[in-house]
Amino acid sequence: MRAIDPDGPGGPEVLRVVERPVPTLRPDEVLIRVAAAGVNRPDVLQRKGGYAPPPGAPSIPGLEVSGIVVAQGADVDFEMMGQPVCALLAGGGYAEYVAVAAGQVLPVPHALSMIEAAALPETLFTVWTNLFERGYATEGDTVLVHGGTSGIGTMAISLGAIFGLSVIITAGSDDKCASALKLGAAHAINYKTEDFVERVAKITDGQGCAVVLDMVGGDYLPRNLQCLAEDGRHVSIAVQGGATATIPIFDIMRRRLTLTGSTLRPRDSAFKSLVADELHRTVWPHVEAGRLKPILDRSFPLAEAPAAHARMEAGDHIGKIVLTMD
Repeated sequence: MRAIDPDGPGGPEVLRVVERPVPTLRPDEVLIRVAAAGVNRPDVLQRKGGYAPPPGAPSIPGLEVSGIVVAQGADVDFEMMGQPVCALLAGGGYAEYVAVAAGQVLPVPHALSMIEAAALPETLFTVWTNLFERGYATEGDTVLVHGGTSGIGTMAISLGAIFGLSVIITAGSDDKCASALKLGAAHAINYKTEDFVERVAKITDGQGCAVVLDMVGGDYLPRNLQCLAEDGRHVSIAVQGGATATIPIFDIMRRRLTLTGSTLRPRDSAFKSLVADELHRTVWPHVEAGRLKPILDRSFPLAEAPAAHARMEAGDHIGKIVLTMD
């Protein structure tokens, strides 16, 4: 099969198409003929040598795909052959075929194209498990989401609209802020020209947010804590601005704040399958009805993966970038 599997770390130019064996199925897995694969920030980090695949995962990058099931293992107890699906992966998506545990697979409804379906799993699983499960966001809550026009940010806006959240986002330009407002954000803050702590205080009449979903880390963390209401929850999902921070411990105690976070990729298949089942019950009806779709930026053929990564690194994208196998 054609795949992208760099020999070593480097710039986008290392993402060359090579030949690799079609994966061998384990008993609990299905084999998907890939139609499209989502491009995510961890793929860029992996390409640079800063985010190794977890044990047992393919060296081929790619954390989400859509496609058609063409084989299934002996322990898969329901018929999936020929079904259009999307799936969350630990790796292997930048290829014409990928094997994945059947529990991590979701059906592609008529409301989604294959390109849209490929852009859904990684951000949906991430936002659901962190904003709603770890952050306990509930209807009526005001939440602050950094990186508001990223795949994560646009998914948070979309889910917030469905589940009754008031979503404040930050972004790095007025155009991106305008795009976020058009997508349904309640408020958008240009962090380059405004102090987001002051703006959040004004927006919430000094009460603060119930949840902060943060992908920056570093010196954002103490500022994020200033944005939280009493009993607020801070959820870290990435550390693009630094992996350490100095925080006011007594203030956390006094205001009963909760600091938590998670990484999705290393979690085992059993956990991911439980999340997939929950999403199928609670979110998938909205997908089937056409109320939830990923925001797409651009798609690129597999051979143009270097251009896809260059676009992600430039930071100009709004929504998801996708590779197609056509």
